[in-house]
Amino acid sequence: MGWLDILWNPVWAISTALLALVVRMQRRGRWDPNACTVRLKGKTAIVTGANTGIGKSIALDFARRGARVILACRSEARGTAALKEIREKTGNRDIHLRLVDLSSLDSVREFTKRILEEEKALHILVNNAGISGLPRQITKDGFDVSFATNHLGPFLLTNLLLDLMQRSAPARIVTLSSVNHVKGQVDFSHFHGENLTYHRDNVYNHTKLHNIICTNELARRLEGTGVTANSVHPGVVMTDVMRHYPFMFRFLFNCIGIFFFKSPDEGAFSPTFCAVSEEMEGITGKYCDSDCSLVLPAPLARDAALAVKDFEICMRLTSKL
Repeated sequence: MGWLDILWNPVWAISTALLALVVRMQRRGRWDPNACTVRLKGKTAIVTGANTGIGKSIALDFARRGARVILACRSEARGTAALKEIREKTGNRDIHLRLVDLSSLDSVREFTKRILEEEKALHILVNNAGISGLPRQITKDGFDVSFATNHLGPFLLTNLLLDLMQRSAPARIVTLSSVNHVKGQVDFSHFHGENLTYHRDNVYNHTKLHNIICTNELARRLEGTGVTANSVHPGVVMTDVMRHYPFMFRFLFNCIGIFFFKSPDEGAFSPTFCAVSEEMEGITGKYCDSDCSLVLPAPLARDAALAVKDFEICMRLTSKL
């Protein structure tokens, strides 16, 4: 029997289909956003990177719940397209686009300045935007572009909006990290593009570890304010976060992903769980996995002394001298 005979054999085809179905069923988390009745009428939310992928799915969910949603995007064209789509799908007209390039600290400052001038309250901030696989590139601020985009930009954005969020409490900060943080390392020279190996997700993994470390320290500093801060792994999701990878790698990833990886809507489940669910009310300084369960991150991410040092260094690096 040849390979073609095997591939076209009904038993093989049915078994493959059943396996794919079982795998897809297992991708479903324990929390279903469609079953969550929480409404966000009168609440304001910001989602970075909301023009595509997980970010757009999160923004769609918030819009369906009646929130005022601000799409924080780098591309005006893609952001406008997402805005129109979200308004059409939800009927919510209170959706707005604000431009920000997280790799530029000046852009982050301009964005937050406008937010503080225009918004009376901010109840939810989702730091979703991220990139992976970029070659070495140093920003005008002197930082590796991946570290600037994935960590230092969101770090500054969050800190500049803290006063507004504290005045709006209860409020929630959700930062998307990754299970890949377990492969990350802490070397503060990395911020400036030094001692880094630029191969696939190496740099990305380091940034995702810093996300959790600084989120935990932020949560400690915000205790008693009514503002919570948590980090989350959305799962392995079919998005364009790997658009900078070689074509063949992306092709194989997408082929396998059809059966095994999450869609952007499914990837939005755990971040949305942290942002709106009643179960996460008052919970802070935690790490949530892709099944909407609180789990322990890597040991480095739980080092309290390291968290204080990391946070202080990031504060110094993002301060305007």
